[in-house]
Amino acid sequence: MFPDESSASWALHQRALRTLPGGNSRHTVHVEPYPLYAVRGEGARIIDADGVSRLDCINNYSSLIHGHNHPEIVAAISRQAEQLIAVSMPTEAEVELAEIVCDRLPGVEQIRFANSGTEGVMMAIRAARAYTGRPLIAKIEGSYHGSSETAAVSSTPGAPDWGPDDAPCAVAESGIGPGAAADVLVLHMNDVEGGRRRLRANAGRLAGVIIDPLVKYLRYQAASAEFLEMLREETRAAGALLIFDEVYSLRLGFNGAQGAVGVVPDLTALGKIIGGGLPVGALGGSAEIMTTLFDPRGGPARLAHGGTYNANPLTMAAGAVAMRLFDRAAFDRLSALGDRLRAGLREIVSITGVEAYVRGQASIVGLFQGAETGQTYRDVMRARQANANLAPRVELFFRHMLNHGVLMGAPGFFVLSTALTEADIDFVLDQALAGFRAIRGEAA
Repeated sequence: MFPDESSASWALHQRALRTLPGGNSRHTVHVEPYPLYAVRGEGARIIDADGVSRLDCINNYSSLIHGHNHPEIVAAISRQAEQLIAVSMPTEAEVELAEIVCDRLPGVEQIRFANSGTEGVMMAIRAARAYTGRPLIAKIEGSYHGSSETAAVSSTPGAPDWGPDDAPCAVAESGIGPGAAADVLVLHMNDVEGGRRRLRANAGRLAGVIIDPLVKYLRYQAASAEFLEMLREETRAAGALLIFDEVYSLRLGFNGAQGAVGVVPDLTALGKIIGGGLPVGALGGSAEIMTTLFDPRGGPARLAHGGTYNANPLTMAAGAVAMRLFDRAAFDRLSALGDRLRAGLREIVSITGVEAYVRGQASIVGLFQGAETGQTYRDVMRARQANANLAPRVELFFRHMLNHGVLMGAPGFFVLSTALTEADIDFVLDQALAGFRAIRGEAA
């Protein structure tokens, strides 16, 4: 049972603390009082250092669209590793993955690969500035777009630094210089008229607007059709670029989030599932924009883009197989599993009477305890402050799930893979029901 100071994971954590600050290299995987250490994955399951097998319902925060060690992906990596691991030349594998992604996404006619979603977003922001000759990037308050300086502004601001409700301030996160915040315009999610007003007031300096159509930090609050249409209209009117961050939300539609919402962006940042489980990032867009900025034929490109491991052959080979496997039938089946989990969780909330709500789309599911919040980051933060007493309940539920065979994101996140079955989803629901009954002090 977790926690257990006699476990192998506890021992590994004590060892890790000597050489890694806090014991690991990703804050998102830290769990109090120590994280569980993985040793192998098998389809929908992850096995920890103590040999405990759990259903993996977070899938490396979305990157494992087919779960662990899909045999076709493993075979592709193995074949590629026997031929070429890294090289300072392009490869056919890069062309193949580019063709698949460009065929799939309406707003991506050409693409360049990198090594992380952070890099994809960073290059999208630089591209918007280089293409327009303007400095200002607009983003949604509380939205996470990776750790590059501009992208990280106002990802997690707090009162009173965030400014008035009708004119949110750009807040530099720890370690970011004030110059980065000076070139960021902050909008509230789904505030159509407020956003329109701020964009028009800054149209002359506006290079682009970046948005994730389903924001994790806002408890999977989806961008409304009206808000997205406003952003598309105002960026066109200003001569600025609309950027979709689909690093996480590519799962929302077979043709990406942009296909699902019917809005075509100028630039798209990608990562996670397009790499088949290996490190990947990408920037895609219209042929006109991408060629103008990145084509080096005839002289130096307008926007330099290098990187020792960009389009690494192993990643390209794994990504091509993963994306081919994620065909229309696979997307529909996986989305149906998401529907099944969301419907079941809502029924559990109703049965038990525990105050909670369920959000998400396609294969992304959120179960959040407390009263449902409004649509903005400030709504979420004010609700969290007002319901600080719920934190032990959230932790109790997470530990219950962990100790009953389900790995999920601690705040209530589930991101599914094609390796899961309907029986697996029903198992998760059984454990969630028992967990909520435990919260209420009922017999499991």
